[in-house]
Amino acid sequence: MGRISLEQANVLIDAAFAKGGELGLKPLTIAVLDAGGHLIALQRQDGASTHRAQIAIGKGAGALALGVSSRKIGEMALERPTFIASLGPIFPQGIVPAAGGIILVGPDGAPLGAVGVTGDTSDNDEACALAGAAAAGLKSQ
Repeated sequence: MGRISLEQANVLIDAAFAKGGELGLKPLTIAVLDAGGHLIALQRQDGASTHRAQIAIGKGAGALALGVSSRKIGEMALERPTFIASLGPIFPQGIVPAAGGIILVGPDGAPLGAVGVTGDTSDNDEACALAGAAAAGLKSQ
């Protein structure tokens, strides 16, 4: 199984920030996690609001924990709100049921890690995560 290097994580973050700039988004915070949910890299743009690091990590870590994007977790929360709400206290890094967290996979489809982006609308956060992953040569699930 492969891994996400620090260099790839930094390329991903830079490209995601560039996408945010291109779209004129609010300041973003981006976390890149390995397959075990451990932080590889995190950057927070100037002006990003407080606790954005925890939100970005929660989007990515929640995606890894459930094996689906944080967008899908948001959909699950509509269908089964009690279930999703019960996960926050048992997931060490939290869970954020809103788009912006995607799983990154290797050529064999196995998870390499995840990225979580927060700061603007969830759709825009996800667009930046996808743009960053593509720039780093990483596929999303």
